[in-house]
Amino acid sequence: MTAQLSDPIALPGGAVLSNRLGKAAMSEGLSDAHNNPTPRLETLYRRWARAGAGLLLSGNFQVDRQHLERPTNVVVDEHSDFAALARLAAAGKAPGVQFWAQLSHTGRQVDRAINPAPLAPSAVEIEVVRGAGYDFAPPRAMSGADIEHAIAQFAFAAGKARELGFDGVALHAAHGYLISQFLSLRSNQRSDAWGGSLKNRARFLLETIKAVRGAVGPGFPIGIKLNASDFLKGGFTNAECIELVSWLNESSLDLLELSGGSLEQPKIVGVAIRDQGEDVVPESARRREAYFVAFAGAVKKIAAMPVMVTGGFRSLAAMTEALQDGELDIVGLGRPMIAAPDTPKQMLSGEIDQAPAPEIGLFHIIAWHSLQIERIADGLEPDLSLTGDAAREAFARIETENFAKVIAARQR
Repeated sequence: MTAQLSDPIALPGGAVLSNRLGKAAMSEGLSDAHNNPTPRLETLYRRWARAGAGLLLSGNFQVDRQHLERPTNVVVDEHSDFAALARLAAAGKAPGVQFWAQLSHTGRQVDRAINPAPLAPSAVEIEVVRGAGYDFAPPRAMSGADIEHAIAQFAFAAGKARELGFDGVALHAAHGYLISQFLSLRSNQRSDAWGGSLKNRARFLLETIKAVRGAVGPGFPIGIKLNASDFLKGGFTNAECIELVSWLNESSLDLLELSGGSLEQPKIVGVAIRDQGEDVVPESARRREAYFVAFAGAVKKIAAMPVMVTGGFRSLAAMTEALQDGELDIVGLGRPMIAAPDTPKQMLSGEIDQAPAPEIGLFHIIAWHSLQIERIADGLEPDLSLTGDAAREAFARIETENFAKVIAARQR
């Protein structure tokens, strides 16, 4: 029988997703000054819990409060408000819905106002687009003790996520964050057992998965988000991804989510600003919706666990084609679930066959979608009439206020 998006799927550990649509992780920026979940964040996930996707992935829950992607990320560590985290886990519950906590460590990808000396595999600065608003300090190369501590931080956060009611955890190993930094030769220039060969560069990820499994026990779902390619010369390639997945097949992973790119090469929004190296997307693929699904398809052929692909899907036809052609098992939806939160439900019911795709400029994408998240968290519907310029101005004001309140709270 031909696979359909409405079909359930069983994960290796025994958990079952009710359909083949997942809400991808997107940064919410809705913690309080101490990086704990707020009632507004609960409102957001109550809304998404009834949107029809079988899987909800949270935004970045950081495992280290000195390494934040945004000042108001949720942090899961020994200082967290566990009652607030439990309320958030409950808010994302609904029949047929799994709510997983995505755990992340930014490594060097943290604003210098939060951390003027961030940790990274090597002391290599990130190359970002000028004028994009990023201010990253030069990183410090991690010691062996730093590496072991970071692995333990992931394990602690995963154990707490299970204890507090989340249905699974996903490790962020893509988009230039710490695990992704270990995988790339551009950012990992170590000559010890954590660098050099792909096997050594993958050691941090493999050891983290092992530690997380030890913390959550058997049967509890563990996923990772991994770049199918960095699409960047000298970075993590599709060939390396395929080789790495052959090793991941021997782990206890329940789900492999594939994406691509980073702040240095924002392919997740369909843009290349630097040499793509060996994984240049051919013209025939560029014309295709969710064009790097072809790279993901090569990974899917050897993956022992279900594969979710996130990035660029908008039409029901393209999603169904990718599923039925064996390029993926689950379609990840990100920005469409901000512009129109009920997109999964409406697609599965046949009410729509195309997700909304507002025309937003490259430098307005983050701001525009963040402002819509703010509206949903206030119990409102998205405002599709919001202009990119207005969103950018409002987002800058909100983030400035958030930086101030978080820094002030740390100084008390």
